[in-house]
Amino acid sequence: MKFLNYLFIFALMTAFYLGSPSESQAKAFANEGEKPADQEYYELRIYKIFDYEKQQIAENYLKNALVPALNRMGVDRVGVFNNLGDENDHSLFMLIPFSSIDQFTNMNQALAEDSDYQATAADYFKRNKKSAVYERIESRFMKAFKGIPTLEIPAYSADKKDRLFELRLYESHTEDHARRKVKMFNEGEIDIMRDVKLAPIFFGETLIGPDVPNLVYMLSGTDEESHGQHWKDFLAHPEWIRIKEIEEYKGTVSAIKKWMLKPTAYSQL
Repeated sequence: MKFLNYLFIFALMTAFYLGSPSESQAKAFANEGEKPADQEYYELRIYKIFDYEKQQIAENYLKNALVPALNRMGVDRVGVFNNLGDENDHSLFMLIPFSSIDQFTNMNQALAEDSDYQATAADYFKRNKKSAVYERIESRFMKAFKGIPTLEIPAYSADKKDRLFELRLYESHTEDHARRKVKMFNEGEIDIMRDVKLAPIFFGETLIGPDVPNLVYMLSGTDEESHGQHWKDFLAHPEWIRIKEIEEYKGTVSAIKKWMLKPTAYSQL
């Protein structure tokens, strides 16, 4: 019993001289969510629409209500894109970058309290289920790779010149294979893409979404011809030829999906 008492006294004396670690840790945890993350977070939305008129209604909502509201809450560089691959698919792709987890989790409440947003979106919200604009919204929440921790926006995109974007999704058949593919990008593949002017915009590891484990990334170009040439340059790059033969990186991708996208007039990418 005396031994336990001595331990208790020792603990009290240690706390007195060194200060309470729990208090400093609590402050650190409290402030952590307020600081921008070293790596951004992304939500990728696909508004699944198969009717041109409904696409126009959705675009009016995004252009005049949602994107301005996101900007008011400090979310910028919001991208909105049309699918170039299928003339019958009028889906809209939306990329929303967040500087922190808190910015993402507080988004819905901020929108609910934004009177300008609520007023501008009123007609859109009044539609009944028979006249719904989209079938569903597919959403993926991602964390940026260390190799490209924030959005990289080429000059032609910042200047809103002619441009296109390629969105790619790589599935893996186990979590470990997905981890190794992320490592491959971080430790060389992204730099090769930069070198051959494939102009990567973002790379994201999917934290929540369908078909996990997977990663998603976006490339860009001024036109299809030059973009195709940049891919050829990538495949012929000596560093790509070298790293693709590294045993650790073999067989890490089980399926690939890709979309060619065109930015809307109001896209900020």
